[in-house]
Amino acid sequence: MDRPIRVLVAKPGLDGHDRGAKVIARALRDAGMEVIYTGLRQTADQIVSAAIEEDVDCVAVSILSGAHNTLFPKINKLLLEEDAKDILLIGGGVIPVDDIPFLKENGVSEVFTPGTPTSVTIDFIKANVRK
Repeated sequence: MDRPIRVLVAKPGLDGHDRGAKVIARALRDAGMEVIYTGLRQTADQIVSAAIEEDVDCVAVSILSGAHNTLFPKINKLLLEEDAKDILLIGGGVIPVDDIPFLKENGVSEVFTPGTPTSVTIDFIKANVRK
């Protein structure tokens, strides 16, 4: 790749807490990635639109609201409809371990739960962004 990895950090739904998203955004930036942060309360449509417009390599979604089983599949579906299957979709937040297989079956490449070191997320993105 001849440019830095571009990551869209998104906070969908009614979740009003973004400290974790800001921590990961800063860690990704410090690792040399370009980061676009959508801000709070974005819809799936807004997230996908921003991802396409910003020509990102990865969408990193932070969810604490419990709506992950609805929002992640919707974001993935919209990415596929926009022929953006090359965009890596990852997620993090308070997501029960039992829900992770469902999310992976629905297009989420990896889920990072609370306490995951930011270096693990960084390494995953670097290893999995399509070159």
